[in-house]
Amino acid sequence: MSEGTVEFKVTELSEPCQTWYKIFGDLNTSAAPLIVLHGGPGACHDYLLPLTDLASSRPIIFYDQIGNGRSTHLPDKAGDESFWTIDLFKAELDNLIRHLGLHERPIDVLGHSWGGMLAAEWAATPGAVHLRRLILSNSLASMDVWRTGISELRKALPQDVQQVLDRAEQKEEFETPEYAAAIEVFYKRHFSLSRPWPAKEVQAALDWFEKDSTTYGTMYGPSELYISGSLRDWTSVPLLSKIKAPTLLINGTEDEAQDVAMKPFFDYIGRVKWVTIDKAAHFSHVDQRERYMAAVESFLGDERVNLIWRGPREIA
Repeated sequence: MSEGTVEFKVTELSEPCQTWYKIFGDLNTSAAPLIVLHGGPGACHDYLLPLTDLASSRPIIFYDQIGNGRSTHLPDKAGDESFWTIDLFKAELDNLIRHLGLHERPIDVLGHSWGGMLAAEWAATPGAVHLRRLILSNSLASMDVWRTGISELRKALPQDVQQVLDRAEQKEEFETPEYAAAIEVFYKRHFSLSRPWPAKEVQAALDWFEKDSTTYGTMYGPSELYISGSLRDWTSVPLLSKIKAPTLLINGTEDEAQDVAMKPFFDYIGRVKWVTIDKAAHFSHVDQRERYMAAVESFLGDERVNLIWRGPREIA
């Protein structure tokens, strides 16, 4: 295991940023390394550390995207939608890949939630020419389909919880104990089913949002149920046909990333397989860890997906 930082120069900044990363395993082996893109934005890599279960077969690279975690924080950029863009994070990923000497060898990429949004956009660029496998986990193809799924889940919440959410949004008051309690009801149903609540991985993600909400607040909003940030009109759908790598989709039956949010990936990516994990929510890798890892391991190790291939929908 090794860790380090890579200098990342951003045109709008006078000083370069630092992207922190950690590698489990040896990059000098012949196995394609797996680069893990965390969600949020701003949740940081910590909550995805269960993926080290896969490190016996390949090196795994975690990193914290700039704006949070062990990478450079930029609180003075809070609210600056022109700065916090997907292009910024795609450039950061390319910069990390070059720094690690991986730009001319096969690599695999797994993106969870927001990380899947980023991974989908990056995978459609010419810079992804050496992408061997892509995993879009508990993610969304556009904010429109995400809203559709979230709205249906919200309607199923207890009436008193819905009323608290409605009042908070009408007044734009999101810092009250009542709102926090209402959001927790949703999170316990659709963020993670692991008990006792919250699992340490869930707490790790929530802690980073609390420590520095710059990226999440600017790009997404005050909570999962109120999308007010720069990603509010985001879509990857026009780009999906450009993704050439075999792709695995994963979501949970109780996931806030409902099937409607994932379906455009399945419809428009050429070589794709979709696995839904039963009795799991957004943190499927925590709720049903063994089944999640088995699905990822099987996909990464299956050479048949290099053929012209379209897998069936599966419930695991």
